[in-house]
Amino acid sequence: MRFAPSSEPRTLAPLGRRTAQVTANRDLGAYRLVSAHDASGPRDPRPGQFYMLAAEDRWGGEDGRPFVPRAFSFARVREDGTLDFLLEAVGPGTRRLAELEPGEGLWLSGPLGIGFSAAPEGARPLLVGGGIGTAPLVCVQDELGEEAEVLIGFRSSAHAAAAALFAGAPLIATDDGSVGRRGLVTELLRGAMDRTERAAVFACGPAPMLEAVRALCAERDVPAQLALESGMACGYGACFGCVVPTRGGYVRLCVDGPVLDAADLESALVPGAGH
Repeated sequence: MRFAPSSEPRTLAPLGRRTAQVTANRDLGAYRLVSAHDASGPRDPRPGQFYMLAAEDRWGGEDGRPFVPRAFSFARVREDGTLDFLLEAVGPGTRRLAELEPGEGLWLSGPLGIGFSAAPEGARPLLVGGGIGTAPLVCVQDELGEEAEVLIGFRSSAHAAAAALFAGAPLIATDDGSVGRRGLVTELLRGAMDRTERAAVFACGPAPMLEAVRALCAERDVPAQLALESGMACGYGACFGCVVPTRGGYVRLCVDGPVLDAADLESALVPGAGH
């Protein structure tokens, strides 16, 4: 997998949804890492693209009404088509996905949306993640290797277990100081910018973190790409549930994002955002 040229910022998804077989579901502190073999899907999803996920069985409430699919960026793709997704059980849909067992079916469609583009020539990539938003940065690091510096923030040591997905020794900040530095990941970013002559930022995380990243990069004239989140029901632009404002007008994150240039935003604090 290589970063595509800016004129081709996405891998196109096959039409419709398909069934992948869950191959593993392992504990990762406060999260679950669910792996599923996508036998008929593309082998080259772009870092930052996402999939719409739904359990093949028991996907709905007690009243029999089905849940809408849930949008998840992939953390890693393997040569045989196996995809890794980082999940946190925060509601009925994510709880069901977090309960999936090997052998069960996972409905998915994707890869969808626009992913990250290559950093400007000569710039050092800084990967900045917060919480569950660290997931798409795993495949960015897989792509860039030692060229990239990883800066990630979590609430606690239980959430910081997700740092094990990254190679090397990423810099970590936690709210409670239980792992790494006590404080915000944006403090790590400021320090990395101070020691980097020319940087380019790739970021994903909760909206307040992304807004702090956007503001800091604007202050220092550093190019940044932000993977935003907003409510999605369809994933292909029909429901307009993920519309966010930009300097050029409103865009749908599922087809025009989720990765946007920070310079195109007045603010990363958009309605419906948050993990």
